[in-house]
Amino acid sequence: HWASTPAKAALEQARGQVAALLGSAPEEIVFTSGGSEANNLAIKGTFFALKQHKGAHIITTEVEHPAVLAPCEFLERLGGSVTYLAVDRTGRADPEDVRRAITPQTILISVMHANNEVGTIQPIEEIGALAREHGIRFHTDAAQSVGKIPTKVDKLGVDLLTIAGHKLYAPKGVGALYVRRGVELEPDREERQRADE
Repeated sequence: HWASTPAKAALEQARGQVAALLGSAPEEIVFTSGGSEANNLAIKGTFFALKQHKGAHIITTEVEHPAVLAPCEFLERLGGSVTYLAVDRTGRADPEDVRRAITPQTILISVMHANNEVGTIQPIEEIGALAREHGIRFHTDAAQSVGKIPTKVDKLGVDLLTIAGHKLYAPKGVGALYVRRGVELEPDREERQRADE
């Protein structure tokens, strides 16, 4: 209708701008209410989509943002298993630790791009190559890095990438999740059930 036309145009323009920033297709950008929702969608969405036929193991690090650690802890209560990798004295994860943590049931690796407290840049390209080698989905929380350092999704080798809008001058309450074409995410069944009640 007449009032929605300019809003839709603005939304699609924004989607195109985010896609250009990440080097993705516009249809690979999903807008959310912020970085936390994007992380939840990436992690829980992968778990619920893959746990029945592939496994329920997730690899992450001990220094992730609570918006990643909390969904991982939640999924452990639902039967998932999570490996929390230690980091070195600079806060950097070792790709070889990631390799050693991979099991046949591993469905997701989630490692932040840039640490929000100490600024460490993680070896995302190396971890992405490992994930591709083993056919495992790879997610990075890039809330601290998008708009500050290069974050082209193909170069990083990620399937899912989180953006928090307010970290790069967007309004609060806006986030985005890059979802590589062909990656399916299942919404959180418990959240859907609560919404239906």
